Amino acid sequence: MIASLILVVSIAALLQFFISYCRAILAAYRKVEISAETREVTGIENAHVDGSEFQRLLQLVRLCPEAGDDGLEIRAVRTYYAILNAVRMFFRPVAPAVGSWVEQERASCAYFAAVALDRRIAHSREMMAQLAGRS
Repeated sequence: MIASLILVVSIAALLQFFISYCRAILAAYRKVEISAETREVTGIENAHVDGSEFQRLLQLVRLCPEAGDDGLEIRAVRTYYAILNAVRMFFRPVAPAVGSWVEQERASCAYFAAVALDRRIAHSREMMAQLAGRS
């Protein structure tokens, strides 16, 4: 019985740490402005990105070469987005306030994906410029 209680408390603590980690990542990425070129490529017209765009933006991120430093963050936010979708499915009909918070978090996840795409596009441009400079 004690072992079960310890397991439950440990899982709850791990989940709380994971959510805090993901929210910190999202807060850091929210401070970054998306370039005009990336907005044009993705079809984003203003600073707000709809949460439903996350999967599409993540597919675009996967098409770009990795910058080498954001793989773990992308996996963490992708998992966080899946958790948000589960919370949205279960709690939106019961608690509308939770539903609106989840939508804000999903939008933050989509904005994160747009910034990650922007960073990868910039990295690709730098690589191309270096290759062109060597020729």
